[in-house]
Amino acid sequence: MTTQPLKGIRVLDLTNVLAGPFCCHQLAHMGADVIKVETRLSGDLARQLGADPELNRNNMGVSFLAQNPGKRSITLDLKHDDGKAVLRRLVSTADVLVENFRPGVMKRLGLGCDALLEENPKLIYCAISGFGQTGDLRDLPAYDQIIQGMSGIMSITGDSESAPLRVGYPVADTVGGITAAFAIASSLADRNRTEGVFIDVSMLEAAMATMGWVVSNYLVAGREPHPLGNDNMTASPSGAFKTGDGLINIAANKQEHFEKVARILERAEWISDARFADRQARLQNRQELKDLMEQAMNAKTTEQWWELLSAEGVPAGPVYTVPQALSHPQIANRGMLASFEDVPGVGRNIRVVRTGFKLNGAAPSVDAPPPRLGEHTETILAELGYSADEILRFKQQEVV
Repeated sequence: MTTQPLKGIRVLDLTNVLAGPFCCHQLAHMGADVIKVETRLSGDLARQLGADPELNRNNMGVSFLAQNPGKRSITLDLKHDDGKAVLRRLVSTADVLVENFRPGVMKRLGLGCDALLEENPKLIYCAISGFGQTGDLRDLPAYDQIIQGMSGIMSITGDSESAPLRVGYPVADTVGGITAAFAIASSLADRNRTEGVFIDVSMLEAAMATMGWVVSNYLVAGREPHPLGNDNMTASPSGAFKTGDGLINIAANKQEHFEKVARILERAEWISDARFADRQARLQNRQELKDLMEQAMNAKTTEQWWELLSAEGVPAGPVYTVPQALSHPQIANRGMLASFEDVPGVGRNIRVVRTGFKLNGAAPSVDAPPPRLGEHTETILAELGYSADEILRFKQQEVV
């Protein structure tokens, strides 16, 4: 039973920062040979980003470490004719190329999809951009927060006082990356494919595709979405509730769940109370029910309420910090975290997250830590058939 369904697939990763690297990060964990093609002197901008200034100076920033384990790095000057020739030779050996330049950049370099299909007629070429390859906004730069704002995500994040609010991690970049990985894997799985594929991933559209419920409430039911804070728009009591020492999330989405909550809180009279007796009544009186629940829940801790609710089958869970989540046995014991010892260029051990699924009970993994800038340049050039003299010439002419 394999845990590397993409073993034997070669992916050229010409991307920077997050959406593209995250896409190729997923493919690497599936067994693909991912070759990261980087600019000569600075490489992926993420090498200079993260909370550790020393790592940023060493071109091994935390942001880079997070998305690039298992990849090999080659540096190329794609403005140099020899650099372009090397990329074309790489393309002839590859199955997939991923880039997240602004639309038109690769074409101006003479390395657009049509040109590269001449080198490899079955190439899967994936372009990730803020707004896609067509449309009035195609040429505008876009980062995660720009997309969060323009997609409507920020408008429904927070509550009536704090919204619009940015989601606390780069959700649009991440969704764009996972969308690209899905499209690539789907194209690779097409057994009848006899030609190349051009995949146009718009981060804006990818983000909005994940907003199905709120978008459909507007498109179908005519209800404009608005920020609800920690409340669930479809049910009550469903959201975050104060306890004696913190917060707990409760998702009492079924009538039976609500009735169990009422009994656990020793407030069985709520079950027949006209304000709370059915779903619609509870939605109309959401705040009143929440206030009464929090008064009762002040008597115990989050952990105590979690145990009581879980014992009765009511969906609930504590609101953790990131360190608390990472240290929980549910994460720590299922292979979610990968460890690399004494990583070159970093000088110490690192831990990073893997994928969010298991294959045949095993966590997909990669063998190598994130690469130093250009670490595999000579090896990859030799694999492509370049001689030692040619590689030396490339170095002297600053092609690599």
